[in-house]
Amino acid sequence: MREMKDSGISWIPKIPINWSIHRLKYIVDSLSKGNGITKEDVLLNGDTPCVRYGEIYSKYDYSFTTCISRTNVDKVSSPQYFSYGDILFAGTGELIEEIGMNIVYLGDDDCLAGGDIIIARHQQNPAFLNYALNSGYIQSQKGFGKAKLKVVHISAFDLGNLIVALPPITEQKLIADYLDSKCAELNSTLSDIQSQIETLEEYKRSVITEAVTKGLDPDVEMRDSGVQWIGMIPKHWSLYRMATLYTERNERGSNELPLLSVSINTGVSDTELSDEESQRVFVRSEDRTKYKRVYPQDLTYNMMRAWQGAFGAVRVNGMVSPAYVVAKPLKKIDTRYIEALLRTPSAIQEMHRYSYGVADFRLRLYWNKFRTIKVCFPPLEEQHKIADYIDEKANEIDTIIATKQRQIETIEEYKKSLIFEYVTGKKEVKTETE
Repeated sequence: MREMKDSGISWIPKIPINWSIHRLKYIVDSLSKGNGITKEDVLLNGDTPCVRYGEIYSKYDYSFTTCISRTNVDKVSSPQYFSYGDILFAGTGELIEEIGMNIVYLGDDDCLAGGDIIIARHQQNPAFLNYALNSGYIQSQKGFGKAKLKVVHISAFDLGNLIVALPPITEQKLIADYLDSKCAELNSTLSDIQSQIETLEEYKRSVITEAVTKGLDPDVEMRDSGVQWIGMIPKHWSLYRMATLYTERNERGSNELPLLSVSINTGVSDTELSDEESQRVFVRSEDRTKYKRVYPQDLTYNMMRAWQGAFGAVRVNGMVSPAYVVAKPLKKIDTRYIEALLRTPSAIQEMHRYSYGVADFRLRLYWNKFRTIKVCFPPLEEQHKIADYIDEKANEIDTIIATKQRQIETIEEYKKSLIFEYVTGKKEVKTETE
């Protein structure tokens, strides 16, 4: 055990005796802000590499050597560059716990920083300082006193006041090299598990698609449906337009009913509307009669997300957003089967073809178009068997996926704790001579 001393701060009570405590503004040369670079400014063959603030959250890990985006410098007013060793902070985010996330640039080119990015230029070991500034004890400082708003901001002033524990520069390099090696191993394991999850998701989609378009009997005689998105179907199945199977339901909800929503991942669930939907349709609790009543076996879909597979079979009495379409069955139907059919990749492409709007995020599938779409339709008893089979197989696969997702969470937490222990001096990197 090496000798420790009081740090003088509550986040890390003790640090190694040869470490020191600093505010970030005293160990950086500058904290400057990026500028401009909208989504439209990103060009495949742009003349200058660049980073936009949202990419810090979604496109990069702790460090990077190459920018994934490019722009033309003449599109940017007052261009702000970053270079080797600079640390980039996201100045805007949606979660207090993630505000001010940072990455370090270790490439050779000078690159442009977009708006809402704060650039830290310094003389410390770049990888070590970046690990430290992403660690739990620093992240808690970034979020301290921030309100839980939809968008959270952090300023260069806020970042400058962060308190950082620093070892000598030679030890910074030892720690950074060790963490680089360990994180690379963990990231490789994470990548393998994620690939397994994607394979399982693809397998689940193929199981569902096969069941809802081919049935469960591998020896059944097939015929051409004559519908391009459906292809071959069992000979004894029928084809119907949606208008033959369902009619639009427009009944008002009531305050006593649960509010349901439709997810592109899980279908209908007994949850409140998403933030996005709540912004589009704000209804106070006493005004819930403006919502649409739904009954078990109804089919409902989000008009704006039908092209992404946002269909669901209703299983309980409830109500849904006025932005949804509700379809009432005209005959005995297991709507679970119809939901599974409409969420297949080929069906989603068909929904996209029938949706209207100037861009994908504005596309809507209206009832007058949806009612004309043709679907394959097995006998009712076969619908039940297919739906039960899909529920069983999907649950089996989802259970395996959930286990692997927990493995990812465990590894991610271990990686965070590993970084914390080394950037605060709780653990020491031993050299070969020690």
